[in-house]
Amino acid sequence: MASPSAAVDNLFVGSDAGGDRAAVLYTLIETAKLNGLNPEAYLAYVLDQLARGHLTTKLAELLP
Repeated sequence: MASPSAAVDNLFVGSDAGGDRAAVLYTLIETAKLNGLNPEAYLAYVLDQLARGHLTTKLAELLP
């Protein structure tokens, strides 16, 4: 369950699209945690792979 501060933060994402992006990010972080991964290290790895040219059509390969 989200913390009260996370709920307040969601009020300030700026737009519906920003809220959608925040929801995706929070989901990735929580999924990484549930899979026993360090969320910060996992997100750094994913961003690095994308920067190195990993195809966005194959994002499922990067899921935890």
